[in-house]
Amino acid sequence: MDAKTGFFYFFSAVLLYSALRVITSRNPVHAVLHLILGFSQAAAIWLLLKAEFLGIMLVVVYMGAVMVLFLFVVMMLDIRIDRISEGFWKHFPVAAAIGALIALEMAVVLMGGFGTLDEAKPVAELLDAQGQVLPYSNTQALGRLMYTEYLFPIEVAAAILLVAMIAAIALTLRKRKDAKTPNITGQINARAQDRLTLVSMPATQAAATAKTQGEETK
Repeated sequence: MDAKTGFFYFFSAVLLYSALRVITSRNPVHAVLHLILGFSQAAAIWLLLKAEFLGIMLVVVYMGAVMVLFLFVVMMLDIRIDRISEGFWKHFPVAAAIGALIALEMAVVLMGGFGTLDEAKPVAELLDAQGQVLPYSNTQALGRLMYTEYLFPIEVAAAILLVAMIAAIALTLRKRKDAKTPNITGQINARAQDRLTLVSMPATQAAATAKTQGEETK
């Protein structure tokens, strides 16, 4: 076994462990942190497969932006773990059935995809008549497929992510009774006569003098 195979098994083992901890962690913050760890291991596997663009995008987009957003949202929602655990075993049969169905569908899709590996173009087709390697870019080929053949699915995915972002913002902007926020409009429209009131009162110098004389007499 060479070094590349050893790294593949190591990254795969860490990825499986982090994926298991995502669904078994009681603390939502710990689940998000394990998901970030899983994304890093998946990016390393992409780099081993010479898919540099996918690996870098997984690190920059998901680990650097999406997962940080998830972490802040989970921390701001103030999730009560004791309330989440209530009724777990009551809904467990339905959740287990749905999980088994998803696993079965993924297995069917993956096994069907493995059966088409023999139909892929061999590496020899990337060579010219003289046997020289033709210039090939994974990023260019992926971009051509994304913005030509798969343009509509990408637009649908972008719309779904936009809706998810709006929903996350709406969940965190709930009004709280104990929160005190400034009235920006009232501060901008404030006038001097509304903030300071002048009251006309009689002079108090005579009263102060009479009080002083009375104390001296005593």
